[in-house]
Amino acid sequence: MEVYLDNNSTTQMDPKVETVYVDAIKKFGNVNVIYNKGIEARALLNDAYDKLYDGLNAADEDDILITSSTTEGNNAVIKTFLMEFLKGGEKNHIISTVAEHSSIKSPLKFCKDMGMEVTYIGTDENGLVKVSEIEAAITDKTCLISVLIASNETGAIQDIKAISEVAKKHGVYFHSDGAQAIGKMRVDLQDLGVDYFTWSAHKFHGPKGVGGLFVKAGAPYVTLIHGAKNVMGGKRGGSLYNNGVAAMARALELANINLSFLDHTTQALRNKLEDELLKIADTKSYVPRVKRLKNLTAISFKGVEGEAMLWDMNENGIYLSTGSSCSSEDLEGSAVVEALGEKTEIANATVMFALSKFTTEEQIDYVIEKVQATVERLRNISMTYAKQKAFSVHLH
Repeated sequence: MEVYLDNNSTTQMDPKVETVYVDAIKKFGNVNVIYNKGIEARALLNDAYDKLYDGLNAADEDDILITSSTTEGNNAVIKTFLMEFLKGGEKNHIISTVAEHSSIKSPLKFCKDMGMEVTYIGTDENGLVKVSEIEAAITDKTCLISVLIASNETGAIQDIKAISEVAKKHGVYFHSDGAQAIGKMRVDLQDLGVDYFTWSAHKFHGPKGVGGLFVKAGAPYVTLIHGAKNVMGGKRGGSLYNNGVAAMARALELANINLSFLDHTTQALRNKLEDELLKIADTKSYVPRVKRLKNLTAISFKGVEGEAMLWDMNENGIYLSTGSSCSSEDLEGSAVVEALGEKTEIANATVMFALSKFTTEEQIDYVIEKVQATVERLRNISMTYAKQKAFSVHLH
């Protein structure tokens, strides 16, 4: 049996989305030319855009730019404010959090190297940032606040509306990395109040290589990729990925339709998996369920290296991840889990089980059985676990 439980990293394409993707390949005409093939392609994109605006509740005057990924969108937003600073702007301060993905932290490091200031707000033991700490960090030099909606590692969901209100109160622009949001919660951009929002289709059963960047009307934006002005108003150069855009729009439709399934079936399977794994001695999960994504459980098994667990699970046809999926070759402990107050050696033993709408109860039963056996096997050969157990006995 094969069980894929790395769905916060990337997802399989929904067969209904795949049908749209393949069919749309045939509509290859140049959308900027008024021959029939171009008109056909333009109609395809217009329909896709309508679905994106409706599905995210963006206002007509707002922009939705098609990107290659959340990473591109995040870079575009952050470097907009870097460019403003480099052109002589007085504001040079960005506020973010320790829970962010590398696609936020890396461009922020670049901004620091170029002379900007960055403040990282820590999280509490539940992976949540305190809105009051964000507000306290705002200065007259602050130009942007960037906070992800939910962590791909812990599933902790931030209070985006409250942060948005604080940002507006102080005249600061606000961006949220929404990579983990679509398909796992209802996303209403007007309700959230963000100025910028970024996402990738492959996180919600769409194709890889296509994503989106929402820019609220009036928010500053500096083009990251220059090209023809007749593509997205010159705000993002390059020919549009027509079939990818159409497939992403369909994936968004299905993601919103399937939210009730997530709330019941997927969440119930996640709870069953978590309850059974926590019966294993010396295990720990993170973030209360009511504050966490409904498809995810992150669990540490004392004395079991995360990479060793992944290897054994892979041998059993079970596919998991540790830490951020985009840096899985980095054997350091998860900085996001450490921010919860966990020790490095335990953070390095944290494994993420991320379910999808395609996960079945039979698969979950299989995973429970194999994890129980693997933890026992690895602990039996682990000097680390033997020392931890001996130390605990000595303390008592």
